[in-house]
Amino acid sequence: MFVFSNVCAYVYLKPSLPNVDTLRDVQLQVPLRVYTRDGRLIASIGEQRRIPVRYDEIPKLQVDAFLAAEDDRFFKHPGVDWEGIVRAALADLRAGGVREGGSTITMQVARDVYLSPRRDMKRKLSEIYLSLLMDAQYSKQDIFSIYANRTFLGERAYGIGAAAEVYYGKTLDQLTLPEMAMIAGLPKAPSDINPVVNPAAARIRRAYVLGRMRDLGYITRAEYADAIASPVATYVHGPTREVQAPYVAEMVRSALLAMYGNGIYTSGYKVVTTIDSRLQLAANVALRTGLLEYDRRHGYRGPVGHLRLRGVPTPRALNTALGRFPDVGGLRPAVVESVAPRSAQIFVENLGAVTLPWDKIEWARRALAGGNVGAAPRTAAAVFHRGDVIYTVGTTAQNLQFVQVPQAQAALVAIDPHDGAIAALDGGFDYYQSNFNRATQAERQPGSAFKPFIYAAAFDKGYTPASVILDAPIVLGGATDAQAWRPKNDANKFYGPTRLRIALMRSRNLVTVRLMRDIGGEYARNYVTRFGFSKAQLPDNLTLALGTADVTPLQLAEAYAPFANGGFRVSPYFIDQIVDATGRTVFQADPPIACFDCGEQALPPAQALGSLGTSGSETPPPAPATPLTPGTPLVAAGSAAASSALDTGQSDGKFLIPGQYLAPQVIRPQIAYLLADMMADVIRHGTGIRARVLNRDDVAGKTGTTNDHRDAWFSGFNGDLVATVWVGFDQDQPLGAGEEGGRTAVPIWTYFMHQALEGVPLRRVPMPNGIVTARINPETGLLASADDPNAIMEKFIEGNLPKPEAPGGKGGTKPAESEKSIF
Repeated sequence: MFVFSNVCAYVYLKPSLPNVDTLRDVQLQVPLRVYTRDGRLIASIGEQRRIPVRYDEIPKLQVDAFLAAEDDRFFKHPGVDWEGIVRAALADLRAGGVREGGSTITMQVARDVYLSPRRDMKRKLSEIYLSLLMDAQYSKQDIFSIYANRTFLGERAYGIGAAAEVYYGKTLDQLTLPEMAMIAGLPKAPSDINPVVNPAAARIRRAYVLGRMRDLGYITRAEYADAIASPVATYVHGPTREVQAPYVAEMVRSALLAMYGNGIYTSGYKVVTTIDSRLQLAANVALRTGLLEYDRRHGYRGPVGHLRLRGVPTPRALNTALGRFPDVGGLRPAVVESVAPRSAQIFVENLGAVTLPWDKIEWARRALAGGNVGAAPRTAAAVFHRGDVIYTVGTTAQNLQFVQVPQAQAALVAIDPHDGAIAALDGGFDYYQSNFNRATQAERQPGSAFKPFIYAAAFDKGYTPASVILDAPIVLGGATDAQAWRPKNDANKFYGPTRLRIALMRSRNLVTVRLMRDIGGEYARNYVTRFGFSKAQLPDNLTLALGTADVTPLQLAEAYAPFANGGFRVSPYFIDQIVDATGRTVFQADPPIACFDCGEQALPPAQALGSLGTSGSETPPPAPATPLTPGTPLVAAGSAAASSALDTGQSDGKFLIPGQYLAPQVIRPQIAYLLADMMADVIRHGTGIRARVLNRDDVAGKTGTTNDHRDAWFSGFNGDLVATVWVGFDQDQPLGAGEEGGRTAVPIWTYFMHQALEGVPLRRVPMPNGIVTARINPETGLLASADDPNAIMEKFIEGNLPKPEAPGGKGGTKPAESEKSIF
């Protein structure tokens, strides 16, 4: 009769039962994961937190814990534990309804994958039949793996891998016995008995699991005793991010959303970025250090809050009170407990009591309007009061510093000049304070950091580093005197006739304005587009010479890449590879390469890169394969198909890289080299001299400062890395007197490059053929006579040397070819 009833029930239910063959195709909702190019996790983005694991990655003791808690006969029964079913049925009859499940792990998987959460007899029978079918078709290990990865375990954690991270900040292999028991006890009521929400209930449930493990012989009595005594309370741990690059993570999320839609949050995509974890850490530290130093120079603005302290508060009470103040950019809140004449006792959140000596307090002059500061404090009481909430940075009492959250902001972006890969990017002091990405979204005037592009245009018209331009007052435009533009140098001084090398090194504004006027404004605007700028963003007047175009730090880094790579334009990209949940590569970047060694192009000075006639117009150079839209770049062009083309594509016969995979050459390599050499002098002797502490002769760059010191820039490079730094306020206000590119941005760049280039061999910008050196008179820029004791050496493009100096200091004719000295 029992068998007949079962057959009838099965025949009745079979049409509505799903096909268990589909269990192999069950898709886990796995979040989007973003990695550095060296395999370190940047972010896990999705509503559900899930870390899929294989059965062989689950510790045996963790399996035992689940068996003890849920189904100790799992490896013995056929998917249904009839003893448990009978026990549950009797309990249900006594209760007058379905009250006790009696479900095995297999039945829980059947219910979770195939059935609704309704609790009635039809669903229970469906559970049983599905479990029997599943057990007949799949191994126990397969079924347990699905259970371990799909089960909800509270606090948005799905699966045991995520639970280990959420509750303990660990991977599975790092869990202790009591932690494994705690996780195994969660499926019963994950939202109500987890150790974060209800530690008391969690302790009871853990004790039950440990007791079952002891009774079943999985652990000894001694192990049980040790585990039962361990603490229970914990807190929610964030994803184990190995690299802090939240601005990059958001760039990836936005790009993938545009490519694949909302499914990116659950489809298990793995994105490998171009970010180098070591360089990203260096960028984070450099940017924050530089901003904190700038902030200190402009005084202390006072506490961010005040706590009313009664008596002697406990550490727990102080930590709770400080919890209302967020950590910002690695800075932790603290409260002043007591003030002595030349020191202060503070309590730092999650660190404890620390004494601040006077040398860590004395910087705190009162901040005044306009970036000015008041008199130096004489006592700690002039700075602090009991109960003041302040910010600190540091991990120990010894290295702790009293600081404040900067109001100014900064951005740093570093790219590989060979292919445009973004190696590091930081868009602000703290993404969680402000997610506005200043590296890709902040369009600001670059000031004098724009000058090298004007110089490049002039060099393509025959000017040289020795060309002399008058540094003197100039009045331009305007129908009336009031409307006229009177540019000036930063120090409001004039230096007379000046060689272009000196003018760039000292950032002389009037020389650059005159230079752009001489070569033609329209010609200069057209030429500058070679570096990736759109003509629409370039002002149609001579102010462009002083960097009045609005550009982002990333655009400026892209534009400097040709100076570092021999004249090739590369487009920035940040996604190297996208892999789907099955392990299939769905995108592989294949960017054009700046290949200096792939055969130098013998280009005529005036025709090779466009018609540069006297009409003031030119034919634009070919655009890169992936043109960069002003703003945020997407991903590199190309696909894996390009790799196969390397064997069959047309090349010049010397190299295996087909022409279509080479980045376009937008300026002659000789011009790129001369500009790089001149910008090396900016660091050796000019406005970037603070970077000389790097003690490297392979670095070059240019500072930039805008009117009223609203923006400070430095863009610098060697042969393998281009990095651009911007500092300013989001509200476009002055940084303060003396805050120029050389003082404000160069230190950040230097901190970054010190770490980025540590242990790295010198990598100078390559010198192409066609560069010669000659002795010149430093005053006139003309070729010096053989007996001139003041002569200096200068570099030139072959065939474009200055005239020799005639007797009496007047110019003469060019020397014969044999008179040139080849460098």
